[in-house]
Amino acid sequence: MSQNIVAIIEARLNSVRLPGKVLKKINGIPAIECLFKRISKSKYLDNIVVATSKNKKNLPLIEFLKKKNINLYIGEDQNVLKRFFDAANTYNASIVVRITGDSVILDYRLLDKMIKKFIEKKVDFLCNTQPMTYPDGQDIEIFSFQTLKKTYKNAKLKYEKEHVTPYIIKNKKFKKYNYENKIDYSKFRWSLDELEDLKVIRLIYAEFKPNIYFSWEDAIKKVLKKKKLASNNSILRNEGARMTKTQKLWRRAKSLIPGGNMILSKRPELFHPDLWPAYFNKAKGCEIWDLDGKKYTDVSLMGVGSNILGYANSEVDNAVKSAISKSNITTLNCPEEVELCERLVAMHPWSDMARLARTGGEASAIAVRIARAASGKSKIAFCGYHGWHDWYLSANLKSTDGLKPHLMPGLDPAGVPKSLKNTAIPFNYNNFHELEKIVREHDIGTIKMEVSRNQKPENNFLKKVRDLCNKKKIILIFDECSSGFRQSFGGLHKIYGVDPDMAWFGKALGNGYGITAIIGKREIMDYAQSSFISSTFWSERSGPVAANKTLDIMEKTKSWETITEIGSEVQKKWKFLAKKNNINIQLNGIPALSTFSIVSNDWLKYKTFITQEMLKKGYLATNAIFVSVKHNTKILKNYFEILDQLFYQISEFETGKKSVDEKLKGVICHSGFKRLN
Repeated sequence: MSQNIVAIIEARLNSVRLPGKVLKKINGIPAIECLFKRISKSKYLDNIVVATSKNKKNLPLIEFLKKKNINLYIGEDQNVLKRFFDAANTYNASIVVRITGDSVILDYRLLDKMIKKFIEKKVDFLCNTQPMTYPDGQDIEIFSFQTLKKTYKNAKLKYEKEHVTPYIIKNKKFKKYNYENKIDYSKFRWSLDELEDLKVIRLIYAEFKPNIYFSWEDAIKKVLKKKKLASNNSILRNEGARMTKTQKLWRRAKSLIPGGNMILSKRPELFHPDLWPAYFNKAKGCEIWDLDGKKYTDVSLMGVGSNILGYANSEVDNAVKSAISKSNITTLNCPEEVELCERLVAMHPWSDMARLARTGGEASAIAVRIARAASGKSKIAFCGYHGWHDWYLSANLKSTDGLKPHLMPGLDPAGVPKSLKNTAIPFNYNNFHELEKIVREHDIGTIKMEVSRNQKPENNFLKKVRDLCNKKKIILIFDECSSGFRQSFGGLHKIYGVDPDMAWFGKALGNGYGITAIIGKREIMDYAQSSFISSTFWSERSGPVAANKTLDIMEKTKSWETITEIGSEVQKKWKFLAKKNNINIQLNGIPALSTFSIVSNDWLKYKTFITQEMLKKGYLATNAIFVSVKHNTKILKNYFEILDQLFYQISEFETGKKSVDEKLKGVICHSGFKRLN
């Protein structure tokens, strides 16, 4: 043949779903080398070139290819069509064979048959993907350089430039031919895109070891006999092309991180498992941009309640930047921690001392440790949600439903020492008689509770708890992680006029920076010295600096009044829209931390539906709102207009006029948190 037939393999290392995939080892050989060796057996190829981009993440691939003396072209990063055209032009191709770097089992025999057919048919473009009848990963596209040149000159759409052949496939002027197999094996997946793909490909190669030149037909025979060689079939073909960057990264995260991320409250399964944008690129005020550049207005969690002043508050951020430019952590202590402790004690005159930490779980555990040391007793009566530590989850050692009304049913206390059984005993908010009974029957040393969340105190409940603690010499801890600074400048307990022995704060205290604080009476807090309570990163600087500046802004603007007013209006509007649309709704929470639920067996479907439709309109919104000062009238007006329409549709679902199932895309959300308080 007089033509110069060049195979160009597209390869990169910055895959979102499986980073570095083409250098993953197969039988001890990098995947890209396996592919190169297999197609090197071709009778018709005059040259093989690997085309990659200038992205610095590809440097290890570039170095490897150079070391192996494999022809290489380094071109445009985003404009794949240009990169491909330039590679073909550089290597003087007259016929171009396009192969993707994830086609690790590509068969040179099939390749040669298709090249031969391309020449015989005298077509502009020949492939085996329209439709695909071969296993995914046997994808081959062949076209003349002239066809590629016309495509490069005429393709205008972004999508056409991000890929190579869409313009050719759509253009009716090109003469095309699809190379099909008699039997459709397209359900089998041999492309390297996911971790499960890698496992399957390794298993297939192992079946023929040490021969790496096995045919695709022989591989099919093996796969048909052994189910484990087809364990990745459920992954849809070209699924990645239809997925957003966020969806790809979340799938990758779930294979790498237990649960997918670091906090349950931010998992997409709690909102819309298939559509919730799990990751952000940037945020400002109450707006968030995801990894794909789409902007959303956050009318939901606002950093799980940590951003009362809005995202990226410039005063707080600048204070932190200025401080850490002088070093964030050193052998010595940062002076800002003393200022913060003084301020917290000053705004709570019943307290004398303070300790700082960085996370809520830490602060909660510190408070419990100090209280146990001070009381000399292990048993705790508690109400509400208090984190993930052993002392709390031990309530489920007696029964896996011990925390059911507090958090979620069926929380398994795996890993919690069984010796902690019966050391943490739950009681219901506003049920003083239940608490009295617990204190009477158990040697309780500490009562730990949220001041208020879903209910307000009734019949002097908080005062009765205080009096009981005084009478029985029990240490009373108020968990103000979520409630602090939302309805007063400091703890919510100030509103009710009941002082605890200890309290702790988090979330809003640093407006997004990691800082928590435990305050208490001197005679109790001094016991922190008799127990070992210490951690390196409790002494870092950014948290106290952020907290001090946040307190400055809160005090100046009276932010708690603003968010309480906004939250009260939100609750009123929810009630109004529900009544207008004949929906039975329940409200919970203090104004600045409000939630609603619809009384229906289909509630989780409705919650998913609301989230789904709000996402379409550019809102992160579900059934909860952590109010920030950035939730202005315009934002809420648009939000309520959309919610009104959704409530109307839900009313039709409830009456049976329409079906919510027909409107939902994907699976419904999980039940999430349920708190006893």
